[in-house]
Amino acid sequence: MRQLIILAGGKGTRLKDRLGDLPKPLIPIAGKPLLEHQVELAKKHGFTDIIIFVCYRPDLIERALGDGSRWGVRIRYEVEKEPLGTAGAVLAGYDLLAETFVVLYGDTMVNVDLGRIWNAHTESKADATLLLHPNDHPLDSDLVEVNAEGWVKAFHNRPHPQNRYFQNLVNAALYVINKQSLAPWRQNIQPGDFGKDLFPAMLRNGAKLRGYNSPEFIKDVGTPERLDRVSAEFAAGIVQRSSLDVPQRAVFLDRDGTLNREADGVRSRDDLELLPRVAEAIHRLNHRGWRAVVVTNQPVIAKGFCTEEDLQNIHNKLETLLGHEHAFVDRIYYCPHHPEKGFAGERAELKIDCECRKPKPGMVLQAARDLNIDLAQSCLIGDTTTDVQTACNAGVKSILVRTGHAGKDGKYSARPDYSFDTLAEAVDFVLAQSK
Repeated sequence: MRQLIILAGGKGTRLKDRLGDLPKPLIPIAGKPLLEHQVELAKKHGFTDIIIFVCYRPDLIERALGDGSRWGVRIRYEVEKEPLGTAGAVLAGYDLLAETFVVLYGDTMVNVDLGRIWNAHTESKADATLLLHPNDHPLDSDLVEVNAEGWVKAFHNRPHPQNRYFQNLVNAALYVINKQSLAPWRQNIQPGDFGKDLFPAMLRNGAKLRGYNSPEFIKDVGTPERLDRVSAEFAAGIVQRSSLDVPQRAVFLDRDGTLNREADGVRSRDDLELLPRVAEAIHRLNHRGWRAVVVTNQPVIAKGFCTEEDLQNIHNKLETLLGHEHAFVDRIYYCPHHPEKGFAGERAELKIDCECRKPKPGMVLQAARDLNIDLAQSCLIGDTTTDVQTACNAGVKSILVRTGHAGKDGKYSARPDYSFDTLAEAVDFVLAQSK
């Protein structure tokens, strides 16, 4: 029996005009309390043992949900005598915890495939798995840094220093945790937060923390503005379509010449400059429920012109610049290979004929597996005939933009399905077709 812990929080002071005396997790969305949406999600994915940790007005929450029998689940309530924060509350209830459990904050609207993250956690043998996602305001969000294999390296809490570039991976406040990994902290329970206190302490103590990067919908409703936005996105069907158990629509994006100025191989972050209106175009995709996925050949690594660390710094800058304008990409896939030899400093192990280098469809197909993308409803936008041929090979529609090489590279004879002057115009077309 899978266990879900819901941290029901406090009063919701910033929502008092909407709530009155109700606790924040009972705020109505689409005609039902937020907590009811969470209970239904738990039931859908096989979580039938639910414990709600509550501090403010437990009587109202228990009256609203009861024992859970109407949904076919069991709900228990653990009343905090004093606020202990997210981590402190769970540590105080240590004896109630299953050997592995999921933690969800009660003030978030969420539609995540809980079974999928549970299985990923189990397969990784992590001590804890953190749901991470890019968002449109990374500058004022707590960010998590992971390595290429997805293991957490560091936490970067706000405020962030100026002129630093980080991965746009935000702690989304949904976790899968092994009970035993919390044992070192159960004897000295203090008020504390998972993201700011407990997880950094676990990392310093040698715990294995896994980052689970997902574009699925999870947003808090802690202010009137956020509540209104979440309610509007629910009404538009964006929340319902976001779970990875539902096939996703995606726009695959070439990088150089499509998102940023073509520079004959971007070798350092100083070389990266976004093209006009790129962030605006991606922002529109983000808020219409489309996945924005970068697929880019980066032979500069195989040629020895830059390292994987250099490329990560370049992509951190790309994500930060997009974040400045409230846009984000859901994933970045790159091919580091190059089959031709003869470059000083080249890396022999990367000089291969691979399956991921465009126009082969390897990166597109990998993204489709990772994000459950429906290729028949998706497209690829790029500035070269290589991109057009990649789209053809992957079975997605092709859109050529007249930036960068503007299709004049002459490498392939494939013709695009559509052509536009800029990415912004191409995205306008995509969104108009999907109404």
